[in-house]
Amino acid sequence: MGNIRILLLVVIFGVFPINFYPETENSSLLVFGISASDNNNIINTSAQPGANQTNSPLDLLVQDFAVIMIVATVMLLISFKLKQSAVIGYIIAGMVIGPYTPPFSLIHNLDTLNAFAELGIIMLLFVIGIDFPINRLRQVGRISAIVAVAESMGTLLITFVVAQFLGFSYFDSLFIALALSITSTAVTLKVPEELNMIKNQSTTLLLGISIVEDTLAIAILGILQSVVTQEGNASFVNLIPSILIVGAFIGGTLFIGSRLVPKLVDRISKVNDYALVLISILGVAFFLSFLAKSVGLSVATGAFFAGVLIAEARSASVARVITTPLRDMFAALFFISIGALMDISLIPAFIVPALILIAVSLSSKLAIVSGGPSLAKYGKTTALRTGIGMSAARGELSLVVAKVGQDTGAVSNSVFPILGVVTILTTFITPYMLKLGKRISFKSDPGESSTTSQVSDQDKDKDNKDSTSENNN
Repeated sequence: MGNIRILLLVVIFGVFPINFYPETENSSLLVFGISASDNNNIINTSAQPGANQTNSPLDLLVQDFAVIMIVATVMLLISFKLKQSAVIGYIIAGMVIGPYTPPFSLIHNLDTLNAFAELGIIMLLFVIGIDFPINRLRQVGRISAIVAVAESMGTLLITFVVAQFLGFSYFDSLFIALALSITSTAVTLKVPEELNMIKNQSTTLLLGISIVEDTLAIAILGILQSVVTQEGNASFVNLIPSILIVGAFIGGTLFIGSRLVPKLVDRISKVNDYALVLISILGVAFFLSFLAKSVGLSVATGAFFAGVLIAEARSASVARVITTPLRDMFAALFFISIGALMDISLIPAFIVPALILIAVSLSSKLAIVSGGPSLAKYGKTTALRTGIGMSAARGELSLVVAKVGQDTGAVSNSVFPILGVVTILTTFITPYMLKLGKRISFKSDPGESSTTSQVSDQDKDKDNKDSTSENNN
């Protein structure tokens, strides 16, 4: 990273006037979530002659944004050349420009990073929600739902116990366990597509399990944040009102919103003005994010279910197309901001716990998914490949969990470096794990069959009926 940083410094020095400033007594306060009133990172040089124009807050904001985009472009090109996920490049780019990487920060205002991360979460979760319409949630097979709940809760519980054993605090352990119980849908489903496995039963099962897992994770995250906001602990008594708040928000949003939002979006779409459609659906996303924040939940919860409501509209495909560029940009800003706000000096101290937690979460997911009786009917090959897929990558939602924990002050600064290492390592090894899974085949097992439909009990019954009628004919 040192050579890359020197190269980037040379490029940026030639384009932007980087202001060197010595550390102050308050430099130790450069942590995620610091309030604007306490932030001393905006360089005040207004006392210098002629500095009012070049060092205004707006100029510094533009300069910060330019630095972020240039460094991200370089790291993305490197990731592309090395055939690695863009997430890895974004996180490392954030580490390069962040305040914790010597000799000095390339970013002047940490509040800028916080704002970018918040916007990134809203757009990222909103577009993820568009892929999960209510009808699709209902069509998830019973087996996929059972496996998702079992492996999510099982991994969460096992990882929580191990984190407690490693000496992490109660809430650190809870947020780490939740983060490690979530598989990155984007990374996990991208690799099978590249390996021509997208129509296999294991990939279809992965999709169904991921839908339930992501929805469950959002609900649990809302409950945890509600508990923290009420300054309680995660005891059964304190969980009851938090569960009621989350249930009321999700239930009310889906019940009322599904009757209003899709019709509104479809009516606006008839105008055939993409700008109007874009502004209207973004209004829904930010309104529900604000509403969730107002009742003590994460903006991620509101943004996700805003996407679910938009997905119910007949013009959802249009909404998905016009919001994808925004998702890509703000997702990049989110991952870069996460990397910049990691205290990389803590990574050596927590690398061993991170590796232990990776091994625990990976093995628990693999054992629960592939070894469970629910997938036995699909054969050992399909079950094992599904287990490998679900145990592989951690990514966007895991880092969202860490960010929410930092925002609420529930977790310590060590959580970000740990989950950063986890995300980078698991994203890196995922293609190799899935390629290994593709080569695995049991002699006593016929192997995977390709399918273009959701693997659900109803679909399987329908296939059986169709095959029976064909045989009779």
